[in-house]
Amino acid sequence: MTTDPLGLFQEWFALARETELNDSNAMALATADAAGRPSSRMVLLKGHDARGFVFYTNLDSRKGGDLAANPYAALLFHWKSLRRQIRIEGPVGPVSEAEADAYFATRGRDSQLGAWASDQSRPLDSRATFERRYEEVRARFDGDDVPRPPRWSGWRVRPERIEFWTDRAHRLHERRLFTRTEQGWTEGLLYP
Repeated sequence: MTTDPLGLFQEWFALARETELNDSNAMALATADAAGRPSSRMVLLKGHDARGFVFYTNLDSRKGGDLAANPYAALLFHWKSLRRQIRIEGPVGPVSEAEADAYFATRGRDSQLGAWASDQSRPLDSRATFERRYEEVRARFDGDDVPRPPRWSGWRVRPERIEFWTDRAHRLHERRLFTRTEQGWTEGLLYP
């Protein structure tokens, strides 16, 4: 047993990176708006360290609006082939401008251009409209580096609770819950 949930996360995540065929870094992100109405969607983990778990998005998207109004989130990693999942909950804050710029620079050019062309989560009258906008942005930045759009950045979930779930026969699953306190992490078990 470990009392370091971040180290245990790294072990499980490394195994998932080796065994999962597609998007081992995919996680369900649950948010709630100012009125408490929940919403969830899949996003990709783009970084994790002692400070938390990072993903990127358009700040004007639904998730961006939810997090601005209610800065708490839950993450769920589910690796079916490993028969494991990890649940993470905690407050959310923005990454630094430098972190967002550095990550944006690593994205493929088409993804960078798409970030400029998309009004993520807004109504779209037709696919042709989006494709036209993409072509306009492509022409605009032709021959130049694509800078990070001003309304595109990242969020960091600072974990307060991390649950490690392992599938067992007959639904006798193992659930280990780590809770952050002022003195560090405490660990306990949950009934399946």
